[in-house]
Amino acid sequence: MDKYLDFFRHVSVNQDMFVPLAEHHTPDGAHSYYVLFDRSATYGHPGDPQYLAVHLRRHQQTFDFEHARLPLAPMAQSWLIHRGCPSEVIALTHEFGPLPADDVTRALERRLVSDGDHFAMGYSYTRDDLDDMVTLVVLRALDEQAPSPFRVLVEEVAAAGDTYTLREGGFNRLEDAWQWCNERHSGSAAPLPPVRPAATTGRPTATTTTSTPRPPSRKR
Repeated sequence: MDKYLDFFRHVSVNQDMFVPLAEHHTPDGAHSYYVLFDRSATYGHPGDPQYLAVHLRRHQQTFDFEHARLPLAPMAQSWLIHRGCPSEVIALTHEFGPLPADDVTRALERRLVSDGDHFAMGYSYTRDDLDDMVTLVVLRALDEQAPSPFRVLVEEVAAAGDTYTLREGGFNRLEDAWQWCNERHSGSAAPLPPVRPAATTGRPTATTTTSTPRPPSRKR
């Protein structure tokens, strides 16, 4: 009974406000995966994440489920993939809402989908304001040796509401990431600092050979 009540509180009670962006059901019907956009999220506590990832597991006479509220759709996709959903079947339909504005956005979204388990989320804020539709996310790399261990993601929806951009900045200290977010809220932020490239270790070469160079909120 507790599981049913939990499902009602977190999923069923708001189902008329959910917009399905992606879903997948296994052939045997045992598992279902959903990426949902919650139109009501920011009606309550300001800044709440607007995406809901749900993994539903069915048994003979009952079911259980996991869910997570996340600030960006690629993070919801990644969460489901790391719970058994094949990555190729949980792509967003883009039948609703704005489209990615450029290749930079698309590339960063693909990386978030595939490498989402490399980071832990520390903070997010979604501003669903027609004059400034923005989502800010602060991530911490789980690898302590990762370059720019703190990342800030910024998703901004164009004024017309038909496209959005996603950008990433890198910080060495959490305090600096927080400070940048505060300045973005107040409209005084500088451009995002780039993510430091990963250190590479060169291989020694003999003096008699020539080394071969290697290539280097949203209107819905």
